[in-house]
Amino acid sequence: MPQFRFSEAARLLGVSDDTVRRWVRAGELAAGEDAARRKVVEGAELAAFARRLAGETPDPTGVRRSARNRFVGLVTDVVTDKVMAKVELQCGPNRIVSLMSTEAATELGLQPGVLAVAVVKATQVIIETVGGDQ
Repeated sequence: MPQFRFSEAARLLGVSDDTVRRWVRAGELAAGEDAARRKVVEGAELAAFARRLAGETPDPTGVRRSARNRFVGLVTDVVTDKVMAKVELQCGPNRIVSLMSTEAATELGLQPGVLAVAVVKATQVIIETVGGDQ
């Protein structure tokens, strides 16, 4: 089972090392020691904690749909020309970029600071892992 040092866990969760230590002291996140007696969090524990921590951001649209990959965030940038627009959203720690027609971006009123939902419907998702055998 993979283990993550506090600094690695903090980086994966987008918080400081001190925050991870506080969660451990408060009993919110279970930790142990590795062979070198360094404080670590088991991979499965960290994954479960990340899932609890994330929670869902409420969708302001109230629209029901089949797509499960929905990211609520703020528009941070819109670049347009006569035909196409590139729209960037910051959804928590995730940056989402969408290409659409300039007409659609204009009709949606997309500009920095607007609350929006990115809906991703993909037929293929690529998963990568770090290191290991090929």
